[in-house]
Amino acid sequence: MDDTYLKDLRAKGFRLTPQRLAILRILEANGGHLTPLQIYQQAVQQIPGLTEATVYRNLTFLAEQGMVLAAHVGSGQLVYEIAGHDHHHLICRICGQSCEVEHSLLQDLIQRFYEQTGFQVDTPHVTFFGLCPGCQGK
Repeated sequence: MDDTYLKDLRAKGFRLTPQRLAILRILEANGGHLTPLQIYQQAVQQIPGLTEATVYRNLTFLAEQGMVLAAHVGSGQLVYEIAGHDHHHLICRICGQSCEVEHSLLQDLIQRFYEQTGFQVDTPHVTFFGLCPGCQGK
């Protein structure tokens, strides 16, 4: 996968720095959402002397390049995951359980937004909050 990252960045005129590569590998290995602090705590083990500020700057850069996704998932801060497929989340307000929802389920709704308002939704990641089946009866 490193070759893909390298090619993507080089095609845009950027370098794949050790910091960027470490962040991408951490997100890829995790397969889920991580806070910048969690990413920093793992990355600093690989790159001693790395600062939190460097991690934040690189996460912003990688999100701008479409290589990682930033999302709000109810924790009050942004979390990041490796970009790969457009999807959304359902998160329970009581227990915090979450599940992924394929983008195809929202395509008609997004199209209706556009038809009725002219507003074009361009984010590949939306989070819905509610109650999971287990918490609905509580």
